[in-house]
Amino acid sequence: MQNGHIEIPKLQGYGCFACGTANPIGLNLQFYLAGEELCSDITLGKNYEGWANMAHGGILSTLLDEVMSWTIIVFKRVFFVTRKMEVKYIKPVMIGTPLTVKGRIAEESKNPKIKAKAEVCDQEGTLFARAKGEFIVLPEERLSQVPDRLKQDMNELFQRLSTV
Repeated sequence: MQNGHIEIPKLQGYGCFACGTANPIGLNLQFYLAGEELCSDITLGKNYEGWANMAHGGILSTLLDEVMSWTIIVFKRVFFVTRKMEVKYIKPVMIGTPLTVKGRIAEESKNPKIKAKAEVCDQEGTLFARAKGEFIVLPEERLSQVPDRLKQDMNELFQRLSTV
């Protein structure tokens, strides 16, 4: 724990572009809890550029989706997929700007839907983009599509999170 933040353990060896540890060109996001929010800090380099010296909007969208997803992993501990997401870009993010992406559960809804929201800010709190998303909990019969290793690793992560 640093700065009052609680670090969230990650799955190791997966190729997810946003959070995977086995993706050499991925973002390898690290997550932490700050109160009721799930957060990740990142500074985007030239590899994630859209227009000259500006971060690509698709990368910002990826950050928002991933932080909302990890918000659900940490707070709900279920298997799910993103159903829809709405992004509002407020102002351009310049390459090299230290960012914090923050997610939270938007509203308590009944299974199978979970709603979350996220925002991208700089260290001074300037808002660059925000999103709201709807996620669908996978029913038991659909869990057979999830690889056994991933199910096992996620269930172990859920157990570890119960002590956070």
